[in-house]
Amino acid sequence: MKIIGFNFDKIEAERKEMKKGKKEVNSNINIKDIKEEKIDMFQGKKSFKIEFEFTVDYKPEIAKISLHGHLLTLLEEKESKEIKKSWKKKKISDNLRIPIFNFILKKCNLKALQFEEEFGLPPHIPLPTVKSNDQNKQSYTG
Repeated sequence: MKIIGFNFDKIEAERKEMKKGKKEVNSNINIKDIKEEKIDMFQGKKSFKIEFEFTVDYKPEIAKISLHGHLLTLLEEKESKEIKKSWKKKKISDNLRIPIFNFILKKCNLKALQFEEEFGLPPHIPLPTVKSNDQNKQSYTG
């Protein structure tokens, strides 16, 4: 499988009043639709348009970021038959779902982090941090 295109179709971000107490952040990917897309340039291979929604939800009702988009994939004949058959049951096999989800996560996490920075929200994923040597040596007894 090759991913040959990616676009955002709709982006929504809303920040409400910050509330005290325990906060929870959840992110989710939802595949909305998969349909065959005819692209003349790639004769002999099947291409599919995969529509998705990626959400980051801050609880209790603090904020929500929703990214709708689609990606275009180029599939071999065997993969094409597999995705058509499994999507009839609204499922995708792991060998196709995992690379698709990883690609969506890579693109959407970056966009969501940008909005979190602009809206003054904490990041929904842990960011790398730098520690001093003193912090790293705390429990080491070489």
